[in-house]
Amino acid sequence: MGTPFGSTDSPPANARAELHAVTGAFGFTGRFVARRLLDAGVRVRTLTNSPGKPDPFGGHLEVRPLAFDDPAGLAESLRGVRVLHNTYWVRFNHAGFSHRQAVRNTLALFSAAKQAGVERIVHVSIANASADSPFEYYRSKAALEAALEGSGVSFAIVRPALLFGPGDILINNIAWMLRHFPVLGIFGDGRYRLRPVHVDDMAALMVAQGSARGDVVVDVVGPEAYAYRDLVGMIGEAIGHRRLLLRVPVWAGLVAARAMGLVLRDVVLTREEMGGLMAGLLDVQGPATGATRLSEWARANAADLGTRYASELARRRPARP
Repeated sequence: MGTPFGSTDSPPANARAELHAVTGAFGFTGRFVARRLLDAGVRVRTLTNSPGKPDPFGGHLEVRPLAFDDPAGLAESLRGVRVLHNTYWVRFNHAGFSHRQAVRNTLALFSAAKQAGVERIVHVSIANASADSPFEYYRSKAALEAALEGSGVSFAIVRPALLFGPGDILINNIAWMLRHFPVLGIFGDGRYRLRPVHVDDMAALMVAQGSARGDVVVDVVGPEAYAYRDLVGMIGEAIGHRRLLLRVPVWAGLVAARAMGLVLRDVVLTREEMGGLMAGLLDVQGPATGATRLSEWARANAADLGTRYASELARRRPARP
């Protein structure tokens, strides 16, 4: 079971170590960041709104509430923290959460961190964030980058294009569909490109940036780049389920995603996500900042990849102790 709010469980021998905070250490990205910090001998405090989630760290994290509606309490949760690693965000607008709300919440987090005396913030953004983007996701991320840059707190902004690894959604669910359907639809020509990076490679970079001094914005990408249709074909080959890929118009893809979502009780893909993918926003030019190859990882994890559907909405439901 998870650790209840207010717990300060941490190894006594580590009591004088430097303290870092990680938002969502029981989630996907935050889990890898917290593990890297613990392995480096750092004390770790997580801010979470789901204290009942399974704790993979055996009680070695301090746990505090991620209480955006309580500015004083949020600042108190960050008291004594030197570096805040922020992974909090929402993937799409939905009943109960939205990009607009996530921006307000993150701004409250930045403000609380400054009030608490946090020296540095390592913040997860997104590749190709832009105030001029036609997509709210990318505009919202750009607004937060600008706010952090103007906050007066030392910062590192990391911009992943596409994350993969144990517990990811997109790569896993592509594999799940390949396992369950004889034909897969590809939106348009499928030539739009992606630059995937392993989540632990990004975690390593975030931990390193926590120890750095200068303000920096860095793209986080792996060593391989794919056209989308080639990525799907590679995954199918890796798991032993190559399928026929058919070009479909955007409207048909959205209808299919909506129908699948109703069956799975999830949001499989949104119009904005499809638009960003087809616009090439999951691709970044430049040198790799991660070493793990998706092709090698997919083959090594073929027995498990896509065996279960990963639901975004299920993850968003707060767990209770």
